[in-house]
Amino acid sequence: MDKREQYRRVFSHFDGDKDGKISPAELRQCVAAVGGDISPAEAEATVAALDRDGDGHLGFEDFVAFVEGGGAEEKAADLEEAFRMYEVDGGGGCITPKSLKRMLSRLGESRSLEECKAMIARFDLNGDGVINFDEFRVMMS
Repeated sequence: MDKREQYRRVFSHFDGDKDGKISPAELRQCVAAVGGDISPAEAEATVAALDRDGDGHLGFEDFVAFVEGGGAEEKAADLEEAFRMYEVDGGGGCITPKSLKRMLSRLGESRSLEECKAMIARFDLNGDGVINFDEFRVMMS
């Protein structure tokens, strides 16, 4: 069995609803199965960073990129694209609690403003109440 066929079998296993895509919730189950742990927000951000067609789910090729880790340039580009998705409050170079709440809501993960503030506080290295790109990169690593 070649590597792609193995990936296909793993992908099919974690595609719980058999829709041909892996949702953020299914991605969390995938990571947990190999002994890892990611929060719902981290799963959403990972899917956002790798989701090539913008449907909020990982297709098979997106999943392969996730498993193989992609090249450094591709990772950087994906990270910048994901950051821009969350930075919806007219830019400013940061993710605010309000923009995080809005983006999570679009992805079907409803959170209160207070919950979004708490999520941001976990990775807000300079204490300014928002996530800049450098903090986002640390959060995603």
